[in-house]
Amino acid sequence: MIAIIAPARLASTRFPEKLLHEIKGKPLILWVAERLANQVPEIPRYFAVDHPRLKDTLEQAGFLTIMTRSDHTCGTDRLAEANESIGADLIINVQGDEPLVTRGQIKALETRLQNGSEMATLATPFEKWADFLDPNQVKVVVDSRGRALYFSRSAIPYVRDREGEASESTISNFPAYRHLGLYGYSSGFLNLFCSLPKTTLEETEKLEQLRALENGYSIDVDITEDPSIGVDTIEDADAFQRLV
Repeated sequence: MIAIIAPARLASTRFPEKLLHEIKGKPLILWVAERLANQVPEIPRYFAVDHPRLKDTLEQAGFLTIMTRSDHTCGTDRLAEANESIGADLIINVQGDEPLVTRGQIKALETRLQNGSEMATLATPFEKWADFLDPNQVKVVVDSRGRALYFSRSAIPYVRDREGEASESTISNFPAYRHLGLYGYSSGFLNLFCSLPKTTLEETEKLEQLRALENGYSIDVDITEDPSIGVDTIEDADAFQRLV
């Protein structure tokens, strides 16, 4: 059995209560829920929430929720708790603030999992050098087999020969990708991952996927051309509103 689980936490440091922020009269979390229902109606979808306000908003609109503890320090722990009730063998983790998630992205992760990946994620080519240099845009570099070598908020790899660095025409062919916050897990690896202690690199970069790499596990990376907007700030919400 495969299931989509979207961890949804009410508190947010940079954008308080962003999942209930209304965009054209509709809370952000409902934009995501309706998008998923439209893109992949055949896959069961659940929202792992931590607050009655999120639960009520989703359930009143007809979407399935699972109440989880409010003290989880990362979305993956919330995902694992929710799957204790769901019992899925394969889990696709969609963020509750990704209103432009596509069928192609989800099916790419599904294919990876069905082909034996224990943990997989998505990335897309950069379009602007400014995004590559932005620490809020997470970078990933991959090996020749499409497995992650490292994720970082820093501009990796470092461009030693900086001539032509600012050329927008070269960024799409650059050997680094913008990480998208969608993941696929086997249930066994999800539980293993959550049992591992936090690592030094994870805490330094504030990127929980580094826990897997630092413990010697592989993360398969699928490259997608589908656009995506993660709503992390009010400016992101405004950008999404201009698109809809």
